[in-house]
Amino acid sequence: MRKITKLSLTAILAIGAMSSANAQNLVEALKNVDVSGTAAYRYNDYETSGTTNLFKIAADLKAQVNDDVTFNSRIIAGNKDNAGEVVLDSSDDSDANVDLFISEVNFDYTGIDNTKITLGKQAIATPFTIARDAMGNEATGTGVVASTKLGMVSLSGGYFNQTNFDNNDAGLTIDGENLYFVAGNITIANATLDAAYADVQDQFDAYTVGLSGNYEVSGVALSPYARYSSLDLDNSNLDNTLWKVGMGAQAGIYGAYLAYGETGKDGGTVGTDYSSDTGMDDHWRVTLSTISDASVVYASVNAQVTDTINLAVKYSDLNAGTNSNDKDQNEIYGQAVYQMSKNFMTFARFGQLEYDGNKSNMGRLHVQYSF
Repeated sequence: MRKITKLSLTAILAIGAMSSANAQNLVEALKNVDVSGTAAYRYNDYETSGTTNLFKIAADLKAQVNDDVTFNSRIIAGNKDNAGEVVLDSSDDSDANVDLFISEVNFDYTGIDNTKITLGKQAIATPFTIARDAMGNEATGTGVVASTKLGMVSLSGGYFNQTNFDNNDAGLTIDGENLYFVAGNITIANATLDAAYADVQDQFDAYTVGLSGNYEVSGVALSPYARYSSLDLDNSNLDNTLWKVGMGAQAGIYGAYLAYGETGKDGGTVGTDYSSDTGMDDHWRVTLSTISDASVVYASVNAQVTDTINLAVKYSDLNAGTNSNDKDQNEIYGQAVYQMSKNFMTFARFGQLEYDGNKSNMGRLHVQYSF
């Protein structure tokens, strides 16, 4: 234990204080630690809101304590308030610095066959949350999670006495800290059925059921899915619901995607993150999550024109419901992805967004390195 504690603390200090440690010391400190992560930069140019620069670096450190215990930590250079990206508005002449902080510190115990128990500060991995993201915010908490696999069935459950849900991007006002969740899935042939339930004490309870599959018909790979999700606020009679269905298809170098979703008249907020599995945020700026009494269609086609270049055209159309604060919106844009190497990719987008009848141009450049 003393060895791994010393190793981990040395690694953290070395990364956080490069100026006071030479390269040789850093190598010695990290040689027995498995390090992985991402570094991402994004440039947005929106006609209606100007330009922004976004960036985030996240490093995961893993070290084997003994045959049954693994130590894990995650260090982020980014925005400490939401464990996510740093946004710099180009209208501000000041080039701001970033926070360097530890977002996860935990231990895995794997001494039971087909079972893992994680104790400590960790990512909250549920269908209602975003646990890890190369650019955006991340859901974290302190508690214990256990998962096990029994043949075709996988089960997991957890309890957290602290979370960072007060920084959620779904518009939920969350003051409670205690989170309980259970989840499971079963895979039969090419189909997987999953279900999950979560409760944040005195705040809300939510559940979701999903079905997905992978099939090949006449040389075409098909990936259909369907999901229904519901979230009930404890201090309200409103019932937030969202259901969606979709299909992906791949034939040779050509691919296509089509999806449809609807939210209930009371609301469409069914998770703490609108890009979570329970939400619907399939393309760029048109998002069904959090909008009540609305429907959306996502459609796209793409071609893998070379081993490293993929070209796509994507379209989204959302019809808002009776809530006067929600507006109809649609977008169409082209995207070019360049996978220069296995660990380095970039994409560029350019298109048009129509919001409540007003059209504006938009562009994005994204660069990401994985290590």
